[in-house]
Amino acid sequence: MMKKLSFVLAGALFVMAMAGVATAIAAEFGTAAEAKAMLEKAVAALKADKAKALEMFTKGEGGFKDRDLYPFCGGPDGNFTAHPKLVGKSLKDLKDKADKALGAEMYKVAEEGKISEVSYMWPRTAGTDPVQKVSFVTKAGDQVCAVGYYK
Repeated sequence: MMKKLSFVLAGALFVMAMAGVATAIAAEFGTAAEAKAMLEKAVAALKADKAKALEMFTKGEGGFKDRDLYPFCGGPDGNFTAHPKLVGKSLKDLKDKADKALGAEMYKVAEEGKISEVSYMWPRTAGTDPVQKVSFVTKAGDQVCAVGYYK
C-alpha cells in the first residue's frame, strides 16, 4: 500500500513540476491571445493619433512591447513605418528564411476591421534558427499593421 502511495505521490509531483515548466515557458513568450489583443490596442492608438502611435510602436512604449510581442506597421509605399529596427525598409518585399513573401501576403490579406493571419518561418530575437511564427494582420487607415507570436 505504501509503495503504491509513493508511486501516486511521485507521479503527482512529476505532473505538477511539468505544469510549472510549461507555465514558465509560456510566460517567457507572448501568446496568440496576447498578440491579438495588442494588435487591437494598436489599431485604437492609430485611430486616436497615428504619428504618436507609430512612434510608440517603434520605441516599444505605452505597453507596445511585451516580451517578444510588438506591433509593426507598413505604409502605403510598402515600407515599415513602425518597427524596433526596420523603419524605412521594405515590409512589402520582406521574405522569410524559406523565401516566402510574407510582406506581400500581409499587404494582400490586410483589411480594415478584419484580423487575418499570416504564417511564416522567422528566428526568435535571440536566435538564428527559423521557427514558426504567426502574425495577426489588419489595416488601419493607410497602415498595414501586425503583431506576431511564435508557435
